Amino acid sequence: MLELYESVGWEGYTSDVDKLCRGLVNSHLVITARDGSGTLLGLARTISDDEHICYVQDVVVNPANHRQGVGRALVEHLMRRYSHCRFFLLSTDHETSPQGSRNHAFYRSLGFLSYEDKEDGRLRAAKEPP
Repeated sequence: MLELYESVGWEGYTSDVDKLCRGLVNSHLVITARDGSGTLLGLARTISDDEHICYVQDVVVNPANHRQGVGRALVEHLMRRYSHCRFFLLSTDHETSPQGSRNHAFYRSLGFLSYEDKEDGRLRAAKEPP
């Protein structure tokens, strides 16, 4: 898991391995994508009450596996799993950030809508209600 987070440069997670592990353990759900040999390709995790809200905390895919459907499969699995929840939310970097434009395009392709958070300028994405 540490290598996966390191592959995307998420230093806020990798600088304290114990904290990363506690975060994973305390998640509502952690799902992984692996290849035929068991190599970890990607991971997604949620925080949820499993009734009203699901917050997607992380979607991490090793850059060597980008544009191969790994992230899409992870998010679509979570969308099905939490389809009964009223809110299905995530946040990602502002669209003008280095990764933001690509991230926003990806989440929009999955049906997410964005809105501006007036306090910090970051974008939040929310699945349109059923």
